[in-house]
Amino acid sequence: MTEPLPTSNALDEETARAEIYGLLAQLYYAPPGAELLSALRVAVTEAPAQGAFLEEPWRELVGTARAMDDSAIAEEYDALFGGVGKPEVYLFGSHYLTGYLNEKPVARLRETLAGLGLARDEAMPETEDHVAYLCEVMRYLIAGDDVAVANLTRQREFFSDHLLPWVNDLCDTIEAHPKARFYKALAGFTRAFVSVEAQGFDMLA
Repeated sequence: MTEPLPTSNALDEETARAEIYGLLAQLYYAPPGAELLSALRVAVTEAPAQGAFLEEPWRELVGTARAMDDSAIAEEYDALFGGVGKPEVYLFGSHYLTGYLNEKPVARLRETLAGLGLARDEAMPETEDHVAYLCEVMRYLIAGDDVAVANLTRQREFFSDHLLPWVNDLCDTIEAHPKARFYKALAGFTRAFVSVEAQGFDMLA
């Protein structure tokens, strides 16, 4: 995770994509721990030419992590996404697609996951449309060993059907929130990364 930015080598680029999705999953799922934040703060912030589009939002994210302490970032996470009852910002796709939680998008997602041979861990309290869960699925579809599942076609389908239709709305909501600082920077990086992914998949269509 020292340099989660695309490189010119195709294999390295796939590894970097998987690492970015893994990082997003961790940062959106729970307040980041000290080890993760320490790694983020020492991350390389200069991208090679092919990753230039991500360089500025990545530098902003790393810089914000360096400017805030662990407790401030954890408190921000709780203020935005935690609390008892309705959170300030929802991290679930069904909310942005339908205005409600646990609606048809979750049923469709579960059908897709079953087709991929995946299922939610019963120990996980959140539904499968949590952005962290979707990012983790994308990481698996890139880095998994089963080429029948982990391939560009499945990545494009899953991304286009279950992540792209709403993730920019999530980023908008986070960026507009007055309490967002670290997660505002994360939303900016997420938006830039999703844009790069969408353009790459469009080229495959």
